[in-house]
Amino acid sequence: MFISIVTYIALRNKRLNCDKICQVKIVSSLLDPSVADCLIGGGIVVARTDTIYGFLAQASNETAVERVYRLKDRDEHKSPIVLISSLTDLYDTPNDGIQKLCRDKWPGKVSIIIPSKNAPVWIRRENNSVAYRLPEHKDLQVLLSKTGPLIAPSANPEAHVPAMSVEEAYDYFGELVDVYVDGGYVYNDAPSQLLLVTENGNIERLR
Repeated sequence: MFISIVTYIALRNKRLNCDKICQVKIVSSLLDPSVADCLIGGGIVVARTDTIYGFLAQASNETAVERVYRLKDRDEHKSPIVLISSLTDLYDTPNDGIQKLCRDKWPGKVSIIIPSKNAPVWIRRENNSVAYRLPEHKDLQVLLSKTGPLIAPSANPEAHVPAMSVEEAYDYFGELVDVYVDGGYVYNDAPSQLLLVTENGNIERLR
C-alpha cells in the first residue's frame, strides 16, 4: 500500500540519522542542497530522472554503488547506467565516430552503450562496455555538474514494477534510502532509447 498523505507530510519534515551519511528526508527539487550533499557524502537518493524514478549514487563510490545493488537485489553481473554531464565524464576517450554519435543524440532520452576498458570494476561488472546517458533534465544536469557521474538504475526491487511516484518508491524502500526527491507522478514510463556501439564501431539499436 502507498503511504498516507499524513504520513507523507510527516516524512517530508522528518530527519533521521542514516549510517552517519545524511538524513532520511523528502525534498521537492534536485537542486535542494541536501541532494548533492548526500550524494557527495556517499549516500543514495531516489529521484525522477528524465525517464522514470531511479536510484542515484556517485559512480566513483564503490560502497554507494554496492549499497544500491543490495537494495534492489540487482543481478551483480548487470552494469548500471551512468548519467554524465559532458563527454569528458566518459571513462574512455571516445573515437571521432562515438563522439559524433553522442553529440547527435545528447542531451536526450538516449542511452548509449560504449566499449570500455577503464571504467571501475564495480561499474563494468565484468563486462566490456558501459551504458551512458546525458539527460535533458536541466536540474539533473546541474546536479551532475556538482556530483560527477551518477549511476541511475530504476527505483524498484529486481523484477518488480518501477516506481512511478515518490510514494511508490518509499513503499518499496522506506528509510533505507537517504533522500527522496518528489518529482511528481510519471505518466509516460517509456524507457530511454538504447543504442549499442560494438567493438568494430557498428551501431545497433537494442530498443
